[in-house]
Amino acid sequence: MAGEKPSVELCKGVNGLDKVVLRDARGSSAEVYLFGGHVTSWRTDHREELLFVSNKAIFKPPKAIRGGIPICFPQFSSHGNLEQHGFARNKFWSIDTDPPPFPSDSSSKTFVDLILKPTDDDFKIWPHSYEFRLRVALGLGGDLMLTSRIRNTNADGKPFSFTFAYHTYFSVSDISELRVEGLETLDYLDNLKERERFTEQGDAITFESGVDKIYLSTPTKIAIIDHEKKRTFVLRKDGLPDAVVWNPWDRKAKAMPDFGDDEYKHMLCVEAAAIEKPITLKPGEEWKGRLELSAVPSSYCSGQLDPRKVLQG
Repeated sequence: MAGEKPSVELCKGVNGLDKVVLRDARGSSAEVYLFGGHVTSWRTDHREELLFVSNKAIFKPPKAIRGGIPICFPQFSSHGNLEQHGFARNKFWSIDTDPPPFPSDSSSKTFVDLILKPTDDDFKIWPHSYEFRLRVALGLGGDLMLTSRIRNTNADGKPFSFTFAYHTYFSVSDISELRVEGLETLDYLDNLKERERFTEQGDAITFESGVDKIYLSTPTKIAIIDHEKKRTFVLRKDGLPDAVVWNPWDRKAKAMPDFGDDEYKHMLCVEAAAIEKPITLKPGEEWKGRLELSAVPSSYCSGQLDPRKVLQG
């Protein structure tokens, strides 16, 4: 036990941007920038960083921060008329001092509530009124929990539709030593092949080249097994039926100005998402999408990895 008191602190981050630092009693921590409502750090009680942020990330609005957990809303990728991944990750959010009652399914006291509402200029880009509330919380075991609540507040009676993703960048030891379990035998759309639909073969996903796939109708749990670090990330999700798996590999990495040439070896995005079937809200309706991330030790056991138990447990 680190013996620290749980704390929530507003302070200055890179380039003077406001950020909120969450710390739990055991020493786990998370950092959230108000720009983008963007989680940029999630550390264990041993201070080990679990999220990847590029060394070349540009912390200069309106450019989105490369790494951490960007929020894609109201559009994922270029699947629509808006800018890539929508605008939520490029806007300044506010701390929500009086959020509506939150159905508590955890005993976390270490959390921050953020809110995003449209400005007059935003209406020109996307002519809808909404309230997007985001709670970022640290669980007792150092788990990271993100809950998004999006409400249609249109006064004109019009519904709106959106797609969504938590574009999580995980820090990994070596992309070629990684396995992802929980997506076997599922259908996916391959963004590298004009979104053509395929069915995943094999008993787990491994990586030998660039990947950009949207897996459909995915389970509520997905595991990322990092052999070298003997660590498994477990994603638990609710309200988010799809899962994106992305790594740019070498050629695309070199083409991105805010991404190091070799950094693709040490990151993997596995994104809880709602893409194939957009969410539609009538005025007054609210959608909720929840992601819980945990990092657990994993080890070999008679040639098999025990994360399978994690997925079933």
